[in-house]
Amino acid sequence: MDEEFADEISEVSDQQEVVTPSEELSIESLVEQLTKERDEFKDMALRVQAEFENYRKRSAVQQVDEVDRNTGRLVESLLAVLDACEAAVAHDLNGVEPILSSLTSVLNKQGLEVLELQNTVFDPSLAEAVVHEPAETENSETIVTEVLRTGYRWKGRVLRAAMVKVKG
Repeated sequence: MDEEFADEISEVSDQQEVVTPSEELSIESLVEQLTKERDEFKDMALRVQAEFENYRKRSAVQQVDEVDRNTGRLVESLLAVLDACEAAVAHDLNGVEPILSSLTSVLNKQGLEVLELQNTVFDPSLAEAVVHEPAETENSETIVTEVLRTGYRWKGRVLRAAMVKVKG
């Protein structure tokens, strides 16, 4: 029985491939090559993932900007209605003030700001000076003395510059 077992072991060892040192090196180089390829694919996948994340963020920002621009256009078209309501209130027409108040309240909640320029230093980025009065002293700043048409800011940018009377 021992002889049969020894024969089986010798058959099994004959069937196994003997790895020579040169084949060992080629296996090691194959492993290195596969590891290198794996790392390249991993890097590529990470880059694609990062690019997609940046695209998603950029798209979200662009969508918000587009919505803000379109809403700004709608609000800009409503400025004529606000002007008409302000003129009606100035001429003491009954029933217009609650409408004006309601409309401005809704628009203010959405991001519309009235430019309060009365008695402030004139800023050409916020207002257009249509009437000029001479200053009482030579080196005084130009001051807004009267707002002739209200100016508005929509979410931080000037939607419509005010028309003002300045002194100085």
